[in-house]
Amino acid sequence: MVDEMGKDAFNRIMEGLEDALAYANGDRSRGRETRIELPIPDVAVLRAKLGLTQQEFASYCKVSVRTIQNWEQGRRLPEGPARVLLTIIDKEPQAVRRALEAA
Repeated sequence: MVDEMGKDAFNRIMEGLEDALAYANGDRSRGRETRIELPIPDVAVLRAKLGLTQQEFASYCKVSVRTIQNWEQGRRLPEGPARVLLTIIDKEPQAVRRALEAA
């Protein structure tokens, strides 16, 4: 039974990998892509909401003060993981604080 379960799992994994490769090569019939568009956060408002200085917020986000200043002044926009982190900080600041304190 374990061998049969192992074969079944292997076959499903292989099918998934083949689907992923086909999709990456342009065959859209074998997979689907889900994109989530996150709004550009207003970093100054978010920071003020938490009652943090730029230095404290930079430390909280694990980025430089210059990065916070650039985001707040619109010279740069948070991208990718930074935008996700800022969204989570906005929605669940205590969860982020707990996670960072545990690390």
